Amino acid sequence: MSISLKDLSVGDSGKITGFDITGKAYRKRLLAMGLTRGTEFKITRFAPLGDPIEIKLRGFSLTLRKEEASAVLTERLQ
Repeated sequence: MSISLKDLSVGDSGKITGFDITGKAYRKRLLAMGLTRGTEFKITRFAPLGDPIEIKLRGFSLTLRKEEASAVLTERLQ
């Protein structure tokens, strides 16, 4: 079952499974930033008001707005 990246919590790890249909405007930019299908990541922190979200993937940290993160479909890893 795929869930949105924004629905995960700090410390959760996941794997990208695809993109939501409503996120077409962000898809190219997210792919260019390395968010490709099968990429594993870990949520490192949320800003105090919940936006933006910082994730660690491929050896670097990436910050996404909640709106962008909602377009990324993921699978939670144990």
